[in-house]
Amino acid sequence: MQTQTTDAKIIGVVYKKTLGHYDVHHGDKITPCALSSKLWKDFKPSKDSGKTHEHRQNVTEKHMDPVAIGDRVRFTLAGDGSGMIWNVLPRRNYLARASAKPMPGAHAFEQIIAANLDQVIPVFAAADPEPKWHLLDRYLVTAEYYNLPSLIIITKTDLVRGSRSEKELSTAVQRYRTIGYPVILTSALENKVIFATREALAGRTSVLMGKSGVGKSTLLNALEPGLGVRVQAVNQTTGKGRHTTTHLEMFQLASGGGLIGTPGVREFGLWEVSPKDIAYCYPEMQPYIGQCKFGMSCQHNDEPGCAILQAVMDGKISPYRYQS
Repeated sequence: MQTQTTDAKIIGVVYKKTLGHYDVHHGDKITPCALSSKLWKDFKPSKDSGKTHEHRQNVTEKHMDPVAIGDRVRFTLAGDGSGMIWNVLPRRNYLARASAKPMPGAHAFEQIIAANLDQVIPVFAAADPEPKWHLLDRYLVTAEYYNLPSLIIITKTDLVRGSRSEKELSTAVQRYRTIGYPVILTSALENKVIFATREALAGRTSVLMGKSGVGKSTLLNALEPGLGVRVQAVNQTTGKGRHTTTHLEMFQLASGGGLIGTPGVREFGLWEVSPKDIAYCYPEMQPYIGQCKFGMSCQHNDEPGCAILQAVMDGKISPYRYQS
């Protein structure tokens, strides 16, 4: 027997998705929804993603999901309390990455992480696991590429011991603050800093990015104790984090806005960022673009008269960031 649906379409926001099922938040209700066959039939990924640099390709792989966390969707209610999504409303922005290749020789595709965002929050542990700053640079480059501001949160600062480790952390923090990125140092033990973090998230839709084990779930629990997000310790044998978040989900914050948790990733592939776009995604390099001897054709590698290389030698650009 076919379930009947009402004709009236309701607008809601996708808060959770897993295996073709979507929880749509509307008013004070959450309705579990599926996608209509019409939406799948009409789905054609757009060339224009709102990005500012030229590079775009029209991606048509049908294994892509037409709905992302944070999307505003139009759906109808069925008699059994479920819903059917018919339309995805225009996005003001989104954040994407290159998918992991399922097998050698396979092609990666665009994987949209979340839509309609106010900020990207890379989360890194000061220790356990050891921070990989080149991965942070990938997150920041991706956020810049999609014209999204970033807020860096470094957790587990209570685990940093020894003058060398403290100096390395201080150097890294200063590097990103000098560029202009806000950095919050925190641990689950510091209520004062958690309060400051809560203030930075209030009224905004944010997405957390980071490896497994860096403390994203612990941070969520500290920010909103009622969430009850599962927390697992870092594997002491491998030193790598265990996956505690296995799906995409947005959590409502008592202070307003939403916080999107993502599964931990050890690698983060950039999607469609061409070599000539990379410098644009480093704020400290932007003033020197076009000032090179070979103008816009300079690859900023070993060309004579490169303004960016000269800025590195003059101490105006971090050598670490340049290598990254």
